[in-house]
Amino acid sequence: MPQNNVHHHMTKVKAVGLLSGGLDSILATEMILKQGIEVTAFNVKSPFCLCKKDGCAAIDAAKQLNIPLKMVAAGNDYIRMLRNPKHGYGKNMNPCIDCRIYLFKQAKKYAREIGASFLFTGEVLDERPMSQHYPALKLIEKETNLEGKILRPLSAQLLPETDAEKKGLIDRAQLLNIQGRSRKPQLKLAQEFNLKDFPCPSGGCLLTYTEYAKKIRDLLTHKKRTTLADITLLRIGRHFRIGKNKIITGRDETENKTLKTRQTKNELAFELPDIVGPITLLQGPKTKKAIKTAAQITAFYSDAKTSEVKVNYGQEKHDHTIIVPLPNKTEIDKLRVGNDEKPKKKTTKK
Repeated sequence: MPQNNVHHHMTKVKAVGLLSGGLDSILATEMILKQGIEVTAFNVKSPFCLCKKDGCAAIDAAKQLNIPLKMVAAGNDYIRMLRNPKHGYGKNMNPCIDCRIYLFKQAKKYAREIGASFLFTGEVLDERPMSQHYPALKLIEKETNLEGKILRPLSAQLLPETDAEKKGLIDRAQLLNIQGRSRKPQLKLAQEFNLKDFPCPSGGCLLTYTEYAKKIRDLLTHKKRTTLADITLLRIGRHFRIGKNKIITGRDETENKTLKTRQTKNELAFELPDIVGPITLLQGPKTKKAIKTAAQITAFYSDAKTSEVKVNYGQEKHDHTIIVPLPNKTEIDKLRVGNDEKPKKKTTKK
């Protein structure tokens, strides 16, 4: 279609962009905005996002782009998908294809509500091994009934024309042909667009991390009715498993406070009365063995130096006391679920 027919419409074209807050999605949005299209950003808030500690990177990105942002939280249907993804997991517990299908279904619903003509994303052909090769892109479109409705501006010239291009809603000549895992084309484009701030430029999902995957697998195996609250708790503290019991102990004062506020009426909390140490939660049956183990773990991560340690525990009040032998590291490590130690800051080699 001739370029001069593009955008000869009485009303402004609307599009919904899946905005993660990463560089690719920001660039894709800039490209669509430059064609005079009205963009609303859409983001599904996932408990597995690694972008920022103090909030979602999509919020900052939407502000930078000066566009409205619609955020929805992943619900229990997301957990059901995670437990049994139709298209399987990646290297760890990452159900990338099913996750994309979930996101597009949510975005499709919203696009219909606001009368958007098409959806677009920052996906780059062959950038991600599981979900961004050509057969996966087509599969995702088919399963969401969005064939021809998803525009991928960064790789559009390598992909079949979408409905939006065929109808002249957007000029295909201004779209790109980026492919593969190199970030150089995107970084060059960021310079051209004068973009200074692009949080989580390489994306980030906890489910791709081996140690976190162990924790989520353990949770889904031992708890049939898993909630989002259970999943968010996996980010906090060190985690241990003893049969039907889960034990979580804080790594610092902030986590200790969080564990205190997160304690439910069915859980026991442990702390040392006279020595600096962590708060520990015991989930599951309150057996003598479980109570002793939770007390020992609490003692191990405290400043206790004696061979026997006094630990207080209880529900609202820690009005029970148990004296336990201080365990060794080998005993503790046997019970660990994944490696929960806080990562040390990386030093960059010059």
